[in-house]
Amino acid sequence: MNHFIGLVGTNSDNSTNRKLLQFMQKHFSADKATIELMEIKNFPVFNKPETNQLPEVVKNAAEKIHQSDGVIISTPEYDHSIPAALTNALNWLSYGIYPFVDKAVMITGASYGTLGSSRAQSHLRQILDAPELKARIMPSSEFLLGHSLEAFDENNMLKDQNQVKRLDGLFKDFQAFVELTNQLTNAHEANQQEAENFDWETI
Repeated sequence: MNHFIGLVGTNSDNSTNRKLLQFMQKHFSADKATIELMEIKNFPVFNKPETNQLPEVVKNAAEKIHQSDGVIISTPEYDHSIPAALTNALNWLSYGIYPFVDKAVMITGASYGTLGSSRAQSHLRQILDAPELKARIMPSSEFLLGHSLEAFDENNMLKDQNQVKRLDGLFKDFQAFVELTNQLTNAHEANQQEAENFDWETI
């Protein structure tokens, strides 16, 4: 059974993106996968360290991502983009450590409005494709949970069964994508080395 990291893409204490990942954690736990939630609100603000010594919270997160079969990121949308807290976390997770290189990633998102973080998801795809991250993002897949304040019942279950059905299908596709990604290992060592050697100052 796959083990995934569910990365909560916000530092908000009352995020419906956390609720979405919690729903997925429970919904898929019986026979499909384990999902371990990862918070980013304890990450310090990124400022290029004078040494290569990284905060323990960052090193622990990187190790968990590295050991996982894949990562599910749920992001809200702030000003047509991802939150600063998520940008901050990804800055840390690509500074001297490269757990996302060739890692299978599924992107989801919840928002209070109609669009369900569509622009933020598009932006996140671009970020995850950066030379220092080099993640493998599941193509042609968006789970957009709009009007998320009304989307869950008192037991934190999604009310709309059409949304549940769509999420079931996307999750099954993600598991197939993970299996395929695990076969695409021939260039992994070179990709890892390229990420480690990349330097914007020498381009």
